[in-house]
Amino acid sequence: MHDLIPLAAILSLFVGLPWLIFHYVTQWRKSGSLSIQDENLLDELHDLARRLDDRLATIERIVAADNPAFRRPETERLADDAQDDHVFDRIAERRRQR
Repeated sequence: MHDLIPLAAILSLFVGLPWLIFHYVTQWRKSGSLSIQDENLLDELHDLARRLDDRLATIERIVAADNPAFRRPETERLADDAQDDHVFDRIAERRRQR
């Protein structure tokens, strides 16, 4: 009986531990990227956010036309007011080109 304890310890170290590590590494690699459904959902959400952003910009232009004193603070400017492209726009464009 006492001879089985060292044998079990050695087996668990040299068989069980590497198996456990390789199992979780494989699971991590499989789930390391987004699924096609998740990518499509992100694309839809991105398009919806762009449309909402455009609507808000339109409302702000209407309010600014009606009230000349209205002006957005610099910190609240929308992303499309910036001159450079947004990272997500470039990613979405690459996906559309595929």
